[in-house]
Amino acid sequence: MLSMTRIGLAPVLGYLIIEEDFNVALGVFALAGLTDLLDGFIARNWANQKSALGSALDPLADKILISILYISLTYADLIPVPLTYMIISRDVMLIAAVFYVRYRTLPTPRTLAKYFNPCYATARLKPTFISKVNTAVQLILVAASLAAPVFNYADSIYLQILWCFTAFTTAASAYSYYYYGRKTVQVIKGR
Repeated sequence: MLSMTRIGLAPVLGYLIIEEDFNVALGVFALAGLTDLLDGFIARNWANQKSALGSALDPLADKILISILYISLTYADLIPVPLTYMIISRDVMLIAAVFYVRYRTLPTPRTLAKYFNPCYATARLKPTFISKVNTAVQLILVAASLAAPVFNYADSIYLQILWCFTAFTTAASAYSYYYYGRKTVQVIKGR
Protein backbone atom coordinates (compact mmCIF):
# COMPACT_ATOMS: atom_id res chain seq x y z
CA MET A 1 0.00 0.00 0.00
CA LEU A 2 2.87 2.39 0.83
CA SER A 3 4.59 1.71 -2.51
CA MET A 4 1.31 2.33 -4.34
CA THR A 5 0.96 5.61 -2.44
CA ARG A 6 4.42 6.63 -3.66
CA ILE A 7 3.51 5.70 -7.23
CA GLY A 8 0.34 7.79 -6.90
CA LEU A 9 2.23 10.77 -5.48
CA ALA A 10 4.74 10.80 -8.38
CA PRO A 11 2.47 12.44 -11.01
CA VAL A 12 1.12 14.84 -8.37
CA LEU A 13 4.68 15.93 -7.64
CA GLY A 14 5.42 16.28 -11.34
CA TYR A 15 2.35 18.47 -11.80
CA LEU A 16 3.20 20.66 -8.79
CA ILE A 17 6.76 21.18 -10.06
CA ILE A 18 5.67 22.03 -13.60
CA GLU A 19 3.12 24.47 -12.14
CA GLU A 20 5.98 25.90 -10.02
CA ASP A 21 4.20 25.26 -6.73
CA PHE A 22 7.48 24.36 -5.04
CA ASN A 23 6.32 24.90 -1.45
CA VAL A 24 3.61 22.26 -1.74
CA ALA A 25 5.86 20.03 -3.89
CA LEU A 26 8.50 20.04 -1.15
CA GLY A 27 5.89 18.88 1.37
CA VAL A 28 4.57 16.14 -0.94
CA PHE A 29 8.16 15.01 -1.59
CA ALA A 30 8.70 14.75 2.18
CA LEU A 31 5.51 12.66 2.41
CA ALA A 32 6.73 10.37 -0.38
CA GLY A 33 10.06 10.00 1.41
CA LEU A 34 8.26 9.16 4.64
CA THR A 35 6.26 6.40 2.92
CA ASP A 36 9.54 4.94 1.59
CA LEU A 37 11.18 5.00 5.03
CA LEU A 38 8.10 3.51 6.67
CA ASP A 39 7.87 0.81 3.99
CA GLY A 40 11.50 -0.21 4.57
CA PHE A 41 11.11 -0.11 8.36
CA ILE A 42 8.02 -2.33 8.28
CA ALA A 43 9.64 -4.83 5.85
CA ARG A 44 12.75 -5.11 8.06
CA ASN A 45 10.96 -5.41 11.39
CA TRP A 46 7.84 -7.44 10.64
CA ALA A 47 8.59 -10.53 8.55
CA ASN A 48 4.89 -11.27 8.04
CA GLN A 49 4.57 -7.92 6.21
CA LYS A 50 7.12 -8.85 3.54
CA SER A 51 5.70 -9.96 0.21
CA ALA A 52 6.97 -10.74 -3.26
CA LEU A 53 4.61 -8.09 -4.64
CA GLY A 54 5.91 -5.52 -2.17
CA SER A 55 9.54 -6.31 -2.95
CA ALA A 56 8.75 -5.80 -6.67
CA LEU A 57 6.67 -2.64 -6.16
CA ASP A 58 9.13 -0.84 -3.86
CA PRO A 59 11.97 -0.42 -6.39
CA LEU A 60 9.42 0.23 -9.16
CA ALA A 61 7.87 3.02 -7.08
CA ASP A 62 11.32 4.48 -6.45
CA LYS A 63 12.20 4.44 -10.18
CA ILE A 64 8.87 6.01 -11.16
CA LEU A 65 9.19 8.70 -8.49
CA ILE A 66 12.82 9.54 -9.32
CA SER A 67 12.15 9.59 -13.08
CA ILE A 68 9.15 11.90 -12.80
CA LEU A 69 10.99 14.17 -10.37
CA TYR A 70 14.06 14.50 -12.58
CA ILE A 71 12.03 15.09 -15.75
CA SER A 72 9.80 17.71 -14.11
CA LEU A 73 12.71 19.44 -12.33
CA THR A 74 14.52 19.57 -15.67
CA TYR A 75 11.41 21.05 -17.30
CA ALA A 76 11.42 23.69 -14.54
CA ASP A 77 15.11 24.46 -15.33
CA LEU A 78 16.29 23.31 -11.90
CA ILE A 79 18.36 20.31 -13.12
CA PRO A 80 20.37 20.29 -16.36
CA VAL A 81 19.09 18.20 -19.29
CA PRO A 82 22.33 16.14 -19.74
CA LEU A 83 22.24 15.05 -16.09
CA THR A 84 18.61 13.94 -16.33
CA TYR A 85 19.39 12.13 -19.57
CA MET A 86 22.29 10.33 -17.87
CA ILE A 87 20.17 9.28 -14.87
CA ILE A 88 17.19 8.10 -16.94
CA SER A 89 19.49 6.25 -19.38
CA ARG A 90 21.20 4.39 -16.54
CA ASP A 91 17.84 3.38 -15.08
CA VAL A 92 16.52 2.24 -18.48
CA MET A 93 19.65 0.10 -18.97
CA LEU A 94 19.26 -1.41 -15.49
CA ILE A 95 15.59 -2.17 -16.10
CA ALA A 96 16.43 -3.77 -19.46
CA ALA A 97 19.09 -5.91 -17.75
CA VAL A 98 16.59 -6.99 -15.08
CA PHE A 99 14.07 -7.95 -17.78
CA TYR A 100 16.76 -9.94 -19.59
CA VAL A 101 17.86 -11.73 -16.41
CA ARG A 102 14.23 -12.44 -15.57
CA TYR A 103 13.72 -14.03 -18.99
CA ARG A 104 16.96 -16.08 -18.79
CA THR A 105 16.23 -17.43 -15.29
CA LEU A 106 12.63 -18.50 -15.91
CA PRO A 107 12.34 -22.25 -16.34
CA THR A 108 10.69 -23.53 -19.49
CA PRO A 109 8.01 -23.30 -20.56
CA ARG A 110 8.34 -19.53 -20.34
CA THR A 111 4.93 -17.88 -20.33
CA LEU A 112 3.84 -14.26 -20.01
CA ALA A 113 1.84 -15.16 -16.92
CA LYS A 114 4.94 -16.63 -15.27
CA TYR A 115 7.17 -13.80 -16.49
CA PHE A 116 5.00 -11.03 -15.04
CA ASN A 117 4.04 -12.86 -11.84
CA PRO A 118 5.88 -11.00 -9.04
CA CYS A 119 5.28 -13.93 -6.68
CA TYR A 120 7.44 -16.13 -8.91
CA ALA A 121 10.89 -14.73 -8.13
CA THR A 122 13.79 -16.25 -10.08
CA ALA A 123 16.55 -13.69 -9.50
CA ARG A 124 17.41 -10.80 -7.25
CA LEU A 125 19.52 -7.78 -8.17
CA LYS A 126 22.00 -6.91 -5.43
CA PRO A 127 22.82 -3.21 -5.60
CA THR A 128 26.49 -2.30 -5.51
CA PHE A 129 27.82 0.02 -2.80
CA ILE A 130 28.30 2.90 -5.24
CA SER A 131 24.74 2.36 -6.48
CA LYS A 132 23.43 2.84 -2.94
CA VAL A 133 25.57 5.99 -2.61
CA ASN A 134 24.25 7.17 -5.99
CA THR A 135 20.64 6.69 -4.90
CA ALA A 136 21.27 8.81 -1.79
CA VAL A 137 23.05 11.51 -3.84
CA GLN A 138 20.22 11.59 -6.41
CA LEU A 139 17.65 12.03 -3.63
CA ILE A 140 19.72 14.77 -2.02
CA LEU A 141 19.89 16.56 -5.38
CA VAL A 142 16.11 16.28 -5.83
CA ALA A 143 15.49 17.67 -2.33
CA ALA A 144 18.03 20.47 -2.86
CA SER A 145 16.59 21.33 -6.28
CA LEU A 146 13.03 21.37 -4.95
CA ALA A 147 14.09 23.59 -2.08
CA ALA A 148 16.18 25.94 -4.29
CA PRO A 149 13.32 28.19 -5.49
CA VAL A 150 11.67 28.09 -2.05
CA PHE A 151 14.83 29.28 -0.26
CA ASN A 152 16.17 31.33 -3.19
CA TYR A 153 19.42 29.52 -4.01
CA ALA A 154 18.67 28.20 -7.53
CA ASP A 155 21.87 29.78 -8.92
CA SER A 156 24.11 28.51 -6.13
CA ILE A 157 27.55 27.13 -7.00
CA TYR A 158 26.92 24.42 -4.38
CA LEU A 159 23.93 23.18 -6.34
CA GLN A 160 26.07 23.08 -9.48
CA ILE A 161 28.76 21.10 -7.60
CA LEU A 162 26.02 18.68 -6.51
CA TRP A 163 25.04 18.27 -10.20
CA CYS A 164 28.63 17.28 -11.00
CA PHE A 165 28.86 14.92 -8.03
CA THR A 166 25.55 13.31 -9.02
CA ALA A 167 26.83 12.83 -12.59
CA PHE A 168 29.99 11.21 -11.21
CA THR A 169 28.13 8.79 -8.90
CA THR A 170 25.64 7.95 -11.66
CA ALA A 171 28.45 7.10 -14.10
CA ALA A 172 30.33 5.15 -11.40
CA SER A 173 27.18 3.23 -10.52
CA ALA A 174 26.49 2.33 -14.15
CA TYR A 175 30.10 1.20 -14.56
CA SER A 176 29.92 -0.88 -11.36
CA TYR A 177 27.01 -2.89 -12.75
CA TYR A 178 28.91 -3.38 -16.01
CA TYR A 179 32.15 -4.31 -14.23
CA TYR A 180 30.65 -6.66 -11.63
CA GLY A 181 28.01 -8.03 -14.01
CA ARG A 182 26.88 -11.44 -12.84
CA LYS A 183 28.08 -10.83 -9.28
CA THR A 184 25.22 -8.35 -8.85
CA VAL A 185 22.59 -10.93 -9.76
CA GLN A 186 21.58 -13.65 -7.34
CA VAL A 187 19.68 -16.47 -9.06
CA ILE A 188 17.12 -18.03 -6.75
CA LYS A 189 17.35 -21.81 -6.97
CA GLY A 190 14.46 -24.22 -6.77
CA ARG A 191 12.10 -22.45 -9.12
